Amino acid sequence: MRLHLDAPNLGWKESRALKACIDSGYVSTAGPFVPQFEKEFAGYIGTFRAVSTQSGTAAIHLVLHEMGIGEGDEVIVPVTTFIASVNPVIYLKATPVFVDIDPYSWCADLDQIRNAITRRTRAILPVHLYGNPCHMDELMRISREYGIPVVEDATESLGATFDGRHTGSFGSFGCFSFNGNKVITTGGGGMIVTDNHDAANHMKFLANQARVESKGYFHSEIGFNYRMTNLEAALGIAQMSRLSEFLAKKRLFRSIYEDVFKRSSKIELQQSHELASSSWWLTAIAVQEDNIDIDTLKKHLSSMGVPTRRLFCPIVDMPPYRSFSQHDYPVARDMYSRCLCLPSSTVNDPTEVRAAAQVLLEIIES
Repeated sequence: MRLHLDAPNLGWKESRALKACIDSGYVSTAGPFVPQFEKEFAGYIGTFRAVSTQSGTAAIHLVLHEMGIGEGDEVIVPVTTFIASVNPVIYLKATPVFVDIDPYSWCADLDQIRNAITRRTRAILPVHLYGNPCHMDELMRISREYGIPVVEDATESLGATFDGRHTGSFGSFGCFSFNGNKVITTGGGGMIVTDNHDAANHMKFLANQARVESKGYFHSEIGFNYRMTNLEAALGIAQMSRLSEFLAKKRLFRSIYEDVFKRSSKIELQQSHELASSSWWLTAIAVQEDNIDIDTLKKHLSSMGVPTRRLFCPIVDMPPYRSFSQHDYPVARDMYSRCLCLPSSTVNDPTEVRAAAQVLLEIIES
């Protein structure tokens, strides 16, 4: 088997788009490809505006900065996520308040979110983990009840929906990533989506070093170098044209894993809420077997040509964030000890995905 965990899927459409961009001469931040990508992306998500950035991290940082979040403010985040969800909070000298995840969706526990709200809470930052949507109806009820805005970390969930609406379109802002391993890629890059025109215009301005272009190199605020290039945007446009293909394949892989693992009571898959349709960026499992060490299992699978990845380590168990731990986070720590992400790249062949699932099943059941 020659399987890939999360490798990008690139072909002739991407080559043609990059050549067109190079031939145009607009390879940097000025040119037609960036605005086209932003327009197409906003149209897909269903928001009025999209603002491109250099990364998903930059998108989150720019949004929180735009909201005026700073020292003394609190932002509620799940303890199980990629570190980039949390670092921007620290960049702004605000305080991350961590909540545990639920054992069903592996997204933030909504009861804990409600209990974590204080007079200093300025934002709730849910993460649609591995493309699996949070329960956005209930989360938005909490947002309205307490008057606290939601910033969606949708970096892993392009194409996922909740009750028919795309992730990223529920909160005041949604943030996406186009890293090489995401559902679509621009090599790097990110995107902010919002219905707030004024905020979109200001973030676009800030991402360009807050340069007042009519005055040459005059800068009226402290900005950021967070612009996306036209080369990246051209690649993104080509990838967007294949998004339905990618989503169909990821969902096919998920169904294959479900079909194979239904024979075992020792393997549980991450689950979606009833109204949710996950993109299944990565299909992930929890092993229900006390005699299996997850690192040993990971190495065994690797030796057989099946690449896997562990669940994100709880943020508070890493050195920079240990002082922010307020609870035991039993679900996050338990899941970290038992969970693996499985080969989910769209370059994989379905027959090999099924073979990999069978290998894993045989190891678990032996």
